[in-house]
Amino acid sequence: MDKLAKNKPVKQIAIWLCASFLLLGMFGCDRIFGPSGYSVRRVSDGDTLAVTDRNGEKISVRFACVDAPEIPHTNKEKKSRRVADRSQFKWGKKAQQRLQELVSGAGDRVKLDITDKDRYGRSVAEVRLPDGTFVQEVLVREGLALVYSPYLKNCPSKIFVQQAQGEAKVNRRGVWSDKKFIEPWEYRKQKKK
Repeated sequence: MDKLAKNKPVKQIAIWLCASFLLLGMFGCDRIFGPSGYSVRRVSDGDTLAVTDRNGEKISVRFACVDAPEIPHTNKEKKSRRVADRSQFKWGKKAQQRLQELVSGAGDRVKLDITDKDRYGRSVAEVRLPDGTFVQEVLVREGLALVYSPYLKNCPSKIFVQQAQGEAKVNRRGVWSDKKFIEPWEYRKQKKK
């Protein structure tokens, strides 16, 4: 009898632990503890997001590792007939739309590995969907963003985007299929002149 009395608290603890794991499994941690990661408020372009953290703080996020084609910001740019503008903006809009698809498909949630701050105060980050998909790698593989060497210093996963770009080039995906496309950093240099 003494042996049964001693084992009773152990059995109760074991039952509680099993019940807890069962509840977590049935309802998920997100429902009990709230969603993980960051909530996406806006896809600004093909390589910039506006997010909110768990505390409601708004954060502007610039993608590490890559540079996406530009999107038009002014009416003049939207109406431009310059070949370089039209090519740049066409691919910039496609990159922005693809990023929006990825984010929407993930319930407007992302995980960030913040690696730096840029000169505009934006957080520089590797961006992943809740299922672990590396967003920059997807965009580069599809030819909608390019590896940008100056950004690789803040890119722990640089090997993945470099491999993805090699694949996109060989298969002529996205911008790699457009002979008129100018790399975004070269395009911005030309616009300053």
